[in-house]
Amino acid sequence: MNQTEPRTLAGFMELLPNEQILFEQMKQTIEKTYQKFGFLPLDTPIIELSEVLLAKAGGETEKQIYRFNKGETDLSLRFDLTVPLSKYVAKNYGNLSFPFRRYQIGKVYRGERTQKGRFREFYQCDIDVIGDGELDIINDAELPSIIYTIFKELGFDNFTICINNRKILNGLFESLGQKENAVEILRVIDKIDKIGKDTVIEELAKLQVQKAEIQKIMDFIAIEGTSDEKIIQLENLGIQNDVYAKGVEELKQVVKNIRLFGVPDSNFKVDLTIARGLDYYTGTVYETFLNDYREVGSVCSGGRYENLAEYYTDKKLPGVGISIGLTRLFYKLNELNLIKAEQRSVSEVLIIPMIEDLEQPIKLATELRNLGVNTEVYLNDKKLKAKFKYADKLKIPYVVVIGEDEIATHTANVKNMATGEEKKVALIASEICKITNSIYKAK
Repeated sequence: MNQTEPRTLAGFMELLPNEQILFEQMKQTIEKTYQKFGFLPLDTPIIELSEVLLAKAGGETEKQIYRFNKGETDLSLRFDLTVPLSKYVAKNYGNLSFPFRRYQIGKVYRGERTQKGRFREFYQCDIDVIGDGELDIINDAELPSIIYTIFKELGFDNFTICINNRKILNGLFESLGQKENAVEILRVIDKIDKIGKDTVIEELAKLQVQKAEIQKIMDFIAIEGTSDEKIIQLENLGIQNDVYAKGVEELKQVVKNIRLFGVPDSNFKVDLTIARGLDYYTGTVYETFLNDYREVGSVCSGGRYENLAEYYTDKKLPGVGISIGLTRLFYKLNELNLIKAEQRSVSEVLIIPMIEDLEQPIKLATELRNLGVNTEVYLNDKKLKAKFKYADKLKIPYVVVIGEDEIATHTANVKNMATGEEKKVALIASEICKITNSIYKAK
């Protein structure tokens, strides 16, 4: 028989069980945090009609789409979770309560050129708040508190949520007579951390930006100080432009209210070089960085947009959202040994039967599960040494041995696999729970 080599496509991540357990724990931490803040779960199809999914797409995005025909139907795999959200809100507008607060955690697909740390299939963890006609600016301040909570829950302390407002940048360029060049100028500014100040100046000159205007732009993005000091300097620049003034006022309100939501100043700052989402975001923008590991890049980003579903409805649906690229984040943290995939099993207890009649071991396992304890029964006919080796290899915390003597005396031996300590207890699930310190859930 001819056999096919078992291999996985480049750009698609597969993990060993211990790594997958850690990945799932991170995903659950993010999901629980989203729920804690009152966001509703949403799941949209991975496959959409191409005409719906690509209503807005163009350029590089459209080139990366996985697109195919099934019969006469033109289909595509979703490339993010925002476009499906747009479709969903437009389609179900009459059945939703606004502001509509949703979270979605799911796989998306992009046919990018494969390279280390970049994936073609990856999980995104998104939240968005969608308003009907309008959405108060305080919503922009709540999202950093969610980012803060998530990364604290994931075990990080030294991280910074960088905040800016696109209106400030757009208003600045408009005041300099560079409104037509705004998008290209923003693209150049956005690369300043990668290419450096001198190269940014060269790139701006290539865009036919005059030397005096370049100097004003560089002076602007060089503003230093605390978040409050930066806002004061922005107000004192003397720029007479309504868009700019509105952006500064929005930024001031967001900073004020971020503190109201309990985010320490040590974990957020105004960063005037943040210019993400050039063709999409219209107000507040966020980028989050692990301060000791900037090479990881932004670990959570997002911002404010004025009209979520303009390609599907005439209704104005402003919103603000953030996204965590979980697959890439997990890969990078694992690569840097910042996370440890040490847990090899989800079982808290392994029951080892030493008798042919499995009625009592299976009954005990069922009772433990009903009390909320993850319990596994070793069902294969092996020697006792092999059964303990299995528990040890998977690092299952506790082993319960049930043999003829245990059945006769209605007792069980519970062994702590980490310490080697053994205790004899009554063959009752609640008593075993006390020994294992498992969460006891009376039902």
